Amino acid sequence: MRKRRSVGARTDRDTWVRIERRGLDRIGVQGGDGTASAEALRGIAKPAWLAGVAWRDEAEPVMWRADETGLLPGAPVGSAVVAEDPRLTEEWWASLSASLEALAAQHTNRIATPDTETLTQELITGTIHSVFPGVDTAVADWRPAHADLNWANVTAPVFCVFDWEDWGMAPRGLDAANLWGASLAVPALADRVRRERCSDLASRDGKLMSLFVAAKILGPYSDPEDPRLVPARKTAEQLLQELQAS
Repeated sequence: MRKRRSVGARTDRDTWVRIERRGLDRIGVQGGDGTASAEALRGIAKPAWLAGVAWRDEAEPVMWRADETGLLPGAPVGSAVVAEDPRLTEEWWASLSASLEALAAQHTNRIATPDTETLTQELITGTIHSVFPGVDTAVADWRPAHADLNWANVTAPVFCVFDWEDWGMAPRGLDAANLWGASLAVPALADRVRRERCSDLASRDGKLMSLFVAAKILGPYSDPEDPRLVPARKTAEQLLQELQAS
């Protein structure tokens, strides 16, 4: 099992409980308590963590975990990748940026685990080189990140970011690059993400993260019908030129 399996439901006391099943080989040394540990983060629009319990499966090498959190202030913006402009307010964009800035300024020993894989320099290099060989992929600036920022994990009209299972240290710009990649089917939305998070995405590490995301879109498991293929390839070509010139 590459990714986790989870299910959630509203409780009779107006909270939310999410139950997750994760293979022991996908937990790592930091444990599977991302949602609980994120409660220590400050200045971020996210649901409050209230309680949690974890137990090991008796029949399989699997850990189960249940976390209770506050309810979301609105519905998710859409699926992970959107095909239409969600027409978000200026207040929404301001709250997104404020939350990402607050997150990047904090400290943690956790390492981000996007798709339940520990994010290492080796993983970044391998992913980028699988599509763009020869690029210098050395990352200089690692910061706390949500690591799964997409349109299914944020709400509107009030901004809130949830599903903190995989947060931890990551290269600067990972969250912005993930949201950009999830927006490429709507060019105006992808451009808005880049403008809002220009400070991250214009940095060298931010450009590497955009290549990292583009490589996932364009890689061997790409969907030939994916409307993001052409804009991802176009942006990647520009980024490669900029990185080689720097």
